[in-house]
Amino acid sequence: MTQPHRAPGRHFLQIPGPTNVPDRVLRAIDRPVIDHRGPEFGELGRTCLEGLQEIFQTREPVVIYPASGTGAWEAALVNTLSPGDAVLMARTGWFAVLWNDMARKLGLEPIFLDTDWRRGADPAAIGSVLRDDRAHRIKAVCVVHNETSTGCVTHVDEVRRVMDECGHPALLMVDAISSLGAMEYRHDDWRVDVTICGSQKGLMMPPGLSFNAISGKATAANKNARLPRNYWDWPAMLEMNAKGYFPYTPGINLLFGGAALIGMALAARKA
Repeated sequence: MTQPHRAPGRHFLQIPGPTNVPDRVLRAIDRPVIDHRGPEFGELGRTCLEGLQEIFQTREPVVIYPASGTGAWEAALVNTLSPGDAVLMARTGWFAVLWNDMARKLGLEPIFLDTDWRRGADPAAIGSVLRDDRAHRIKAVCVVHNETSTGCVTHVDEVRRVMDECGHPALLMVDAISSLGAMEYRHDDWRVDVTICGSQKGLMMPPGLSFNAISGKATAANKNARLPRNYWDWPAMLEMNAKGYFPYTPGINLLFGGAALIGMALAARKA
């Protein structure tokens, strides 16, 4: 069998994501697998879940899926919405387009605000649409914080402000897949309802973990959401997460790396 080519020296990845993984994280991942129902894993799970709350700047729950960021997109939508719900989205680059396509495939009705892909979502345009939505058909506003494909940034705090000025009850969902860990992000202060993230960009980990940070308003919406879900179901995750465990086999070794990365990030924040 032909062996894959290996270039001499250390490979240095220079793309928007996946990003280079620090040696400390790589060494943490390189450990024997442990029992994901045993007490050692429960401590690991709590370390990751509690540490991520600090990374997201939230006191609300953060759930972890063995998945890419695409999975976290789907989890955000299916846990809070019902078939036929309108969602307001902004075309700020290719990943915003993909999220819009997913919403349509799930049976939602996206309203897609166009841009020239050189700037983030326009809060004034979002406000104009929300003011016209007197029947409150729009159940969520979905924006990408930092669009990997274009580099444009949406000012999430301004989007929240215009939503408040309109008095519109829609949920605010934010894709922070390439911004969390690399840019300022404040889930609670900006009153985001669901923040979506993946492990492989600003968080400097290998691909394979995805995250939802969930507000109380999103948790309440979950009770009436009718889109089908099983693997992505928040209540099942939150029940097991209370003791550091998961309802199915988690990414054990990636969580070893996650604990190491969280330790690095929080130490840097305090320095």
